[in-house]
Amino acid sequence: MLLSLPLPLMSALVLGFLLAGLLLRRDRPGFFAALVGACAIQAVVISLAHHYEMAVFRSLQPITASTIPPLAWAALQFSAVRQPRLPHDLVHLAGPVLALMASLFLPALLDGLLPALFLGYGATILRAAWRGPDDLPRLPFETGDTPGRVWKIIALSLMMSAIADALIAVALIGGWQGWKPWIITLSSSLGLLTVGGLVLVRSPGPDERDPTSKALPILHDLEADKDLVVRLDTLLETRKLYLDPDLTLTRLARALRVPIKRLSAAINRGAGVNVSRYVNGYRIREACRILEGGASVTEAMLASGFNTKSNFNREFLRVTGKTPTAWRDALATE
Repeated sequence: MLLSLPLPLMSALVLGFLLAGLLLRRDRPGFFAALVGACAIQAVVISLAHHYEMAVFRSLQPITASTIPPLAWAALQFSAVRQPRLPHDLVHLAGPVLALMASLFLPALLDGLLPALFLGYGATILRAAWRGPDDLPRLPFETGDTPGRVWKIIALSLMMSAIADALIAVALIGGWQGWKPWIITLSSSLGLLTVGGLVLVRSPGPDERDPTSKALPILHDLEADKDLVVRLDTLLETRKLYLDPDLTLTRLARALRVPIKRLSAAINRGAGVNVSRYVNGYRIREACRILEGGASVTEAMLASGFNTKSNFNREFLRVTGKTPTAWRDALATE
């Protein structure tokens, strides 16, 4: 007799391999590992509770589920936005603690608490990701809009978990009891795999602080904006910082000794683009110079501060109006 594995357990195995690779690479903060681990544990709990019908895991399921939304929020914040702030950030333990208390003393409360956690954190992550790369200052400029898109999908996956709970309620009200395990199995497996897998798409930026963010006021003077842009141009031209694929908004702000939001606002008002596109403009102009010297497109991409071909092609087309290959071919015919 062959051993059959339920879908959530297969999801747990996949997430387990992802977690092992993550720990071996050691290139991500602990909250990423914790999030992938939590997704793997939740998949195991769901499998044991609903496929193997082990009652103790039915009681454990809402508690383990409640850890995933705050861990996703922490992974985004502490890799892309800012450093942890203790004890302020400890408030995000409230969800799991409430889930534990409700499970012990008032189980009916879980029917509203868990969807609220997944919807609330999902909406918060979606809002942060929607603002654009300037609001994710610890991510490398080279990644472009990719991290924002990844976190939008993660946010929607969290919110879909709450919708799945609503579908289960509809199924129970309508008398379609047989739908419940299918909804749980499919929605949880897909959601956990999405959250656990997508956080591994790109490495976060280096561990950086913005020590000036609280020390200096945010100004809105046009002359001050122009002066800051000139200082940024000088910094980029003299130190060639844009050639570093891991360059971030946080590092630029620290080098200029201005708050992140101050630098971002000055570039937006002065150049009409976000800082990521501004820096990538330098990179594309450098790539053009390299192509003029007879280098290949790949050589130009790597030498100008990019390491992802899709981002390089997209930015090259935005800046020059042509693909790298078309630009090089046009150069050859002149």
